[in-house]
Amino acid sequence: MSIIINIRYHGKDGSALKFAKEMVASGIAAEIRREPGNLRYDYYVPLEDPETVLLIDQWEDQDALDLHHGSLMMEKITELQAKYDLHMEVERYTSEEEIPEADRAFIVK
Repeated sequence: MSIIINIRYHGKDGSALKFAKEMVASGIAAEIRREPGNLRYDYYVPLEDPETVLLIDQWEDQDALDLHHGSLMMEKITELQAKYDLHMEVERYTSEEEIPEADRAFIVK
């Protein structure tokens, strides 16, 4: 079972998008993707809210996430969040090993 974290970064005047672009351009996002236990680290911009950026972050387990939280990457992220004056909403989920049969009918592959 993995841990999925959705973080919505809110800013003003495009600051959330500037933050995400700097995370990618600086290589920080790529470094995080290479951390042990990282399964996903992707940014998205909601079509109806261009002042928000959604990060979908996924880790193998709590140990991997704890290592990430104690890493130099978190210091870099925190510095950029402050630079762009961002505010966050965080949701945390755990994945199910198997998709229930009742839900499979709605999945198009």
